[in-house]
Amino acid sequence: MTQRTPEEMMNLILSRAENDAHIRVVGMEGSRTNQNIPKDRFQDFDVTYFVDDPALYTEDDTWVNVFGERLIMQKPEDMELFPAVEEGYSFLMFFTDYNKIDLTILPLTALEDYLNGDGLREILLDKDGRVEEKPTPTDKEYHIQKPSARSFDDCCNEFWNITPYVVKGLCRRELLFAIDLLAMMRNELLRMLSWQVGSAYGFTFSVGKNYKFINQYLPAEQWQALLSTYRTDSVENTWRSLFTCHELFRDAAKNFAAKYGYTYPDYDENVSRYVRDMYAEYEAK
Repeated sequence: MTQRTPEEMMNLILSRAENDAHIRVVGMEGSRTNQNIPKDRFQDFDVTYFVDDPALYTEDDTWVNVFGERLIMQKPEDMELFPAVEEGYSFLMFFTDYNKIDLTILPLTALEDYLNGDGLREILLDKDGRVEEKPTPTDKEYHIQKPSARSFDDCCNEFWNITPYVVKGLCRRELLFAIDLLAMMRNELLRMLSWQVGSAYGFTFSVGKNYKFINQYLPAEQWQALLSTYRTDSVENTWRSLFTCHELFRDAAKNFAAKYGYTYPDYDENVSRYVRDMYAEYEAK
């Protein structure tokens, strides 16, 4: 099946709203509103319908069939194991032509909060002129933020505080435990590397959700070292990944601290000594 074009999808989304008297406002969120994100076939259509009677859309979901044949649909508000965390009622629809619409139903009373929320949103349709000043999408709130000295130390503290848990898991041969904790450590490493990027290029842009664009700003050697920390398919490789995380974090954090006059904590040395001792006792021999 040929994938419908973005123009076809937008026409479908808007025509459904235009022909329904209960849908009064249509908003769009997410990457399609962000001019800094390259357009591609994998971008979702994140859309919100503001309606005068939400029950008309939540009690029977056959009305969404108009958007096309689906491979799968998820309704977070109708789930027990993965309950919704945001307001509204959502239909997360993935279609047989591989387009995806994440459609949320909100009451009109939620419009003001919506407009005051995330910066990446725009109004596509406003039947009653409820929105006097339409928002201009901006990703400014997602820009890398220069950390305060306190935030810098918090990141360092979290990184090194998690390290002994990873070591404990490796020494016990509890590999899944160690891998999970290493992932938590890596989150702080990525945070520190994003601050490095901001320091080098300015705190005026975003490296994307889950740091997905950070490779565009890291030196090739550093990027390859970071990728190597995802090798955790054995105890030995997870030790190596742990040591590489330490090297990357230490280098980035010390350079950042020196540039901005922050203090790099001495517990790096303390925790690293523990790591070396445990590795010598449980692995080196």
